[in-house]
Amino acid sequence: MKITDLRCAVIGKHPIVRVVTDEGLYGLGEVEYTKSYLKPFVLHFREALIGEDPTDVERVMLKIRQRGSFKPYGAAVSAIEHALWDIAGKAAGVPAYKLLGGKVRDKVRVYNGSIRRKRSGDRPEDYAADVRWMMEQPQNFFMIKQGISFHSNMKDSIEDFHYGVTQKKAGYHGAMDQGVISERGFNHMLDCVIAMKEVLGDKVSLALDCGPGWMLPDAIKFARAVEKYNLMWLEDMLTGDYVPWVNPQAYRELTTSTSTPIHTGEQIYLRHNFKELIETQAVRVIGPDPADIGGIAELKWVAEHAYMHSILMAPHGTANGLLGLGALINVCATLPANYIAFEYPSASDPWWEDLVIGLPSQIVKDSMVDLLEAPGLGLDIDAEAAGKYLGEEDAGFFDR
Repeated sequence: MKITDLRCAVIGKHPIVRVVTDEGLYGLGEVEYTKSYLKPFVLHFREALIGEDPTDVERVMLKIRQRGSFKPYGAAVSAIEHALWDIAGKAAGVPAYKLLGGKVRDKVRVYNGSIRRKRSGDRPEDYAADVRWMMEQPQNFFMIKQGISFHSNMKDSIEDFHYGVTQKKAGYHGAMDQGVISERGFNHMLDCVIAMKEVLGDKVSLALDCGPGWMLPDAIKFARAVEKYNLMWLEDMLTGDYVPWVNPQAYRELTTSTSTPIHTGEQIYLRHNFKELIETQAVRVIGPDPADIGGIAELKWVAEHAYMHSILMAPHGTANGLLGLGALINVCATLPANYIAFEYPSASDPWWEDLVIGLPSQIVKDSMVDLLEAPGLGLDIDAEAAGKYLGEEDAGFFDR
């Protein structure tokens, strides 16, 4: 089997990757909806892939892996890798998880990072109402994650929240504010945590997506202040999201200063850039994204390495879409006992559920997702239904 073409079309907000072969099999991969600009980054790998055997996934990846980078640029490589595993599974007639070593769980646990509505404001009572609404949703999530501080509007809506430079209308996703947090801002965040925990109690766990943007002294002070609320983790306080470095030494000082678990990793590309973070036990939880780290095999390698160092695993994925959900389910079915849950990605537009073939009518039940048993990543796109979302330049995207 040989690759005959690499295609990429932006459907809705997502760049969708399609790898085509001379035997009629094809594979699909999906990029986060926040990265619609990555189509040309995907397509510049076309000449490297044509003529290769897509079932030799690692051999193909050796040609292109070094051309990715920290979020967002690892996404192009990652989506291609997903498409290769999709083909490999279809060629073997088995779900991709069988090729990754086989399942260790029959259902995969997820948490809520994407089923949400627009919050009424940034006051403690607004946060309390928001988590109450989430608790009432039919998925019955065991855990929810809320954005605070630099990963929320409170950095703008709360007067004198911090003493750093504030970016106004930066114009793109991933712009970062950074600075020392004021006492007013600090106390406001604590009040929001207290309000949410009063609603959630010990029935639903709470994690906080915090940044990046904190200075280390503030991060230490806040992590200690919330210890009694038994949070699942504090995420991306120092670096993370679109920050192209890791800073394990600072994270280790934060981690060793508190009993509150510290989490990072969604922006990190490749196992090599997790090495020091894991081996120095700089965090308690890592959260690589299979659509940014370099693919599902890369994520599994990192999870195994983290397991040997007693570091927990909670993969990122909120914007990965429904094809991205297929990739997450397959890889997380194979992960070791340090696995907590992955961040459930919902459809970025409601019509996506009419386009994707292979999903159950109710995807999440009591925070669990069933494995996808169709060959490959288990999902497909209805080409006819998707046609109306294709631009003129992508008219041949679904051609054999």
